[in-house]
Amino acid sequence: MPSDHAYARLSILLPASALRALGRLNTPIYRLTRGRLMNKVGRAPVMLLTSTGRRSGQPRTAPVVYGSDGDNFIVISSNGGNHNQPGWAYNLKDNPDAEVEIGGQRTPVRARVAEGEERQRVWQMMNEHYAGFDDYEANVTRNIAVFVLEPR
Repeated sequence: MPSDHAYARLSILLPASALRALGRLNTPIYRLTRGRLMNKVGRAPVMLLTSTGRRSGQPRTAPVVYGSDGDNFIVISSNGGNHNQPGWAYNLKDNPDAEVEIGGQRTPVRARVAEGEERQRVWQMMNEHYAGFDDYEANVTRNIAVFVLEPR
């Protein structure tokens, strides 16, 4: 299995349009198999995150690497090391109510951005699951937001 750093380097080299296309392919396969396929990047688990489009008002679903912190879910808006935030991050900032899907289980959540010590702690925790986040951070000049998704 390739290392997390290899996955990170590959995603940094891919244009944002290719990452979006992979996400559009991942979502129906994940749903069709109830998360048995397309559920990992390396060792890191993947869930489907459905947010409300900030301009369209329509549901938008994206596969994202996640971690758990107690009952909360953690997601990082690294966008595969691309220079812009992923669309779902803009959506969550505009409307924090969303839904996560892990396997066949759907859970409504409310998002908030982790700050300060909490951000440092969960960033480190996420890097233990998927070491590519540090590679992404080194590739961009923007602040990569870390979201805490709290079940509603």
